[in-house]
Amino acid sequence: MGLTTRELMLNAFEAGTMIPAFNIPYLPMMEPVVRALGDTRAFGLIQAARPDWEKFDAEGLGPVRDEYEKVKDERFTRLHLDHVPVIDEDGLRVDYAAIIAEALRLGYESVMVDGSRLPLEGNIAATAEVVQMAHAEGVPVEAELGAVLGHEAGPLPPYEELFASGKGFTDPDDAKQFVAETGVDWLSVAIGNIHGAISGAAKSQKKVAARLNIDHLDRIRRATSVPLVLHGGSGIRKNSVLEAIRHGIAKINIGTAIRQAYEGARAESVQAAQDEVYRTCVGLITDELEVAGSADALNPQGA
Repeated sequence: MGLTTRELMLNAFEAGTMIPAFNIPYLPMMEPVVRALGDTRAFGLIQAARPDWEKFDAEGLGPVRDEYEKVKDERFTRLHLDHVPVIDEDGLRVDYAAIIAEALRLGYESVMVDGSRLPLEGNIAATAEVVQMAHAEGVPVEAELGAVLGHEAGPLPPYEELFASGKGFTDPDDAKQFVAETGVDWLSVAIGNIHGAISGAAKSQKKVAARLNIDHLDRIRRATSVPLVLHGGSGIRKNSVLEAIRHGIAKINIGTAIRQAYEGARAESVQAAQDEVYRTCVGLITDELEVAGSADALNPQGA
């Protein structure tokens, strides 16, 4: 198997490169994503978030794990539990601890709790609880601080207005306190990135071409010294993404680009949809993110 997920993330962070993480909202997407990583010799995470089974057809933690087990290649992949919110996009409380406990039982190799809709102290408390639970099993934890918008009901404010105001951006001083008091392994930050919509007609629309505030990212990196994560990676301008990787982003989540590729072709056949996911993944890995061959450097023991 080679290195653990925690070690791989630290390798990426210290080397100034990153690990792409692909969401699986439809189970037939699993095989082409894993194949694309292997064929490009890139290392990536395969992940599912609560919205993937609540809003789409991932079916649940167990089915995702079972599908992954059929096709996994640990030279190039690990299994990650993405967004488990404490309060979800509909404003409802979630039994996040039970979901994360189930993921740990099923063998997920890293987990994420998202308390970003809570006040700082509440987010710290929820995250520290999950860190204690997961670290007891040797599993690293990702959390989120700041507001990566896009999953909420209703239209977003104009993007340029959001970016100029810094609304929802992660506060570096809060981030320093958060990492110190929770012991979290990786931190998802808001620096201009937004999620793709997951509800209603908007879920099929093209994402806003976001960009990133690199100076703000630098302030967070200096304050925390842990691997940083960029959610909402689909659609961000390539120059912004590559610059962010050089400034501390060690994991980038990709969801909308491959989901819409699948949805756009599935009326023809599942095979056609899988082929489109494969082509999209290979393009992202080689052209947009420029991480083809990364497994050989990040995970030499497993290559």
